[in-house]
Amino acid sequence: MIDSLFGVYGASGFGREVMPLAANYLNKQGINQENLYFIDDSVEEKEINGYKVIKYSEFKEKKANKKFISLAIANNKIRNELANALQEDGIISWSLHHDNVVKLAEVSIKEGYVLCPFVCLTSNIKIGKHFHANIYSYVGHDCTIGDFVTFAPGVKCNGNIIIEDNVYIGTGAIIKQGKPNRPLIIGKGAVVGMGAVVTKNVPEGDTVIGNPAKTLSRKSLRG
Repeated sequence: MIDSLFGVYGASGFGREVMPLAANYLNKQGINQENLYFIDDSVEEKEINGYKVIKYSEFKEKKANKKFISLAIANNKIRNELANALQEDGIISWSLHHDNVVKLAEVSIKEGYVLCPFVCLTSNIKIGKHFHANIYSYVGHDCTIGDFVTFAPGVKCNGNIIIEDNVYIGTGAIIKQGKPNRPLIIGKGAVVGMGAVVTKNVPEGDTVIGNPAKTLSRKSLRG
């Protein structure tokens, strides 16, 4: 029986950016690249960038002592559902990062993260599970980030900010620094649009755009 099998869930878009991180990990551990798969239930290709594409059911059926999957799905709702499936099926949520990611001091981050090239996490930061930080994103000091938060490329999250669960922050968004006794808060399930400049709290469920960011739409997450 194979000792370990590895998968990147999502064979289009972001998954193709995550696969090199996965391949690099296996290479450094001396693990055969044939133990690494793309997992996708909708893509028709059988092979992408030299890696076999299989369905999740096929991956589950393969025999191995341990199985690892990185969820390369930007949609945090779908990522949440898949994470629950992994837990039920006894598959380990695989955390991946590029070699040039910078983590300075007192950075705590839970399982299932993907940290792409040139991401910087400075100091005194707490991050929940299944966090995605795409290329050139930044998290400043004394920030708290919840579960299933997604940073698109180039997000600038300055110090003293709280980002609650299931928040999506678009490419190039900038979040103004909060204060030690009054952090800026982005509420659960909020969406920050591409290029937005957030200067004040964002209520849960709101979508904000522009500079300064203003509410485009509002979605109640209660009840």
